[in-house]
Amino acid sequence: MRAEILSCGTELLLGHITDTNATYLAQSLAAQGIDLYNVSQVGDNQGRVVELLRQAWQRADLIIMTGGLGPTEDDLTRESISELMGEKMTVDPQLEAQLRARFAHIGTMPERNLKQATLIPSAESIPNPVGSAPGWWVEKEGHILVAMPGVPREMYRMWEEEIVPRLAKYTGGLIFTRLLRVYGLGESAVEEILTPLLPSTNPTIATYAKIDAVDVRITAKAERTEDALQMVAVMEEKARDLLGDHVFGIEGDTLASVIGKALQARQQTLAVMESLTGGMLASTITDFQSSSKHFIGGIVTYSTDLKVQMGVPQETVDRYGVISEETARAMAHAVRERLGTDFGIGVTGVAGPGKQDDKPVGTVHIAIEGPEGTITGMGPGWRGGRADNKRHAVLTALNLLRRYLEGSITPE
Repeated sequence: MRAEILSCGTELLLGHITDTNATYLAQSLAAQGIDLYNVSQVGDNQGRVVELLRQAWQRADLIIMTGGLGPTEDDLTRESISELMGEKMTVDPQLEAQLRARFAHIGTMPERNLKQATLIPSAESIPNPVGSAPGWWVEKEGHILVAMPGVPREMYRMWEEEIVPRLAKYTGGLIFTRLLRVYGLGESAVEEILTPLLPSTNPTIATYAKIDAVDVRITAKAERTEDALQMVAVMEEKARDLLGDHVFGIEGDTLASVIGKALQARQQTLAVMESLTGGMLASTITDFQSSSKHFIGGIVTYSTDLKVQMGVPQETVDRYGVISEETARAMAHAVRERLGTDFGIGVTGVAGPGKQDDKPVGTVHIAIEGPEGTITGMGPGWRGGRADNKRHAVLTALNLLRRYLEGSITPE
């Protein structure tokens, strides 16, 4: 099966947003054994969209469109498909009822939204429970055309839950995928470690760099579900053996959610004191839905004011400086005692843009004090922008705590 992706939206051409949808879809298609030959971006112009669609119709079996399904005049994906097919769009009564019901709790639906309830005879609607725009599934003359919203969270859900299962019968056999989440190694390092497994064609294994981890995708195809599951399980065990405790979870897991579940299972609590990350560590921890059960609170401070913060001895700061392992230890101890928690995290460092205390940008010191003792860690000396340095410090702190809880690091 030959595939082509068409991303619609003038904002893409202006550089206002990055086409992460195409990247995500390309990775998913590769995992399913579908060959992707072309990726195009086009603005909100019906003539140009139809022109690209006609080209894709000549060279692809599967055309995937994202964007242009909104209610405004410049959302022209439906109109473009209608022109390509030579079919008239009409309002589907069932879709209209669903759309009006969706708007009922916030008031009257604007009539311009009615275009989101239209179909052509060749199109079948694709449910979108997280947005107002249903997708389109079109089959005609041996081609499949799929249109999905451009909003990533809507598109991801629609693709994974609705489209991939429908495509299985065209790709031959059943497909099962397992995603391992890895932290503490770069993508190239992960791939190098997995080198013995990379030649496998079924199941396949591939790496993808994400903002919070490196993902390892294992995909198997078989005639029976249980066979695909078994193939993935065998490959997963081999990958885990090679990657060790760098694997922190599977699809849907984050470092914060894994830590949250571990603390809840142990019925233990956590507090943080952070001077480098400006509250980002506490915020990331609370992204886990049930964080209130284990996260007691945090103290956010400017590094230069640390010597007067609660419980941090001035003599420690005066002797070792704000940016030091000893000060991070004092912060972890102070916040743990002040808030009465099982674990305390202290983070200090230099986010940028300039040096502080003669320490270069990217310097990070982290300490975690718990019932069994204290562990410490340093950031690897990133030289990114301020936001990148803060994010890396947060993830490193969370990963250290995860390894502490799992027992892969022995406290002092």
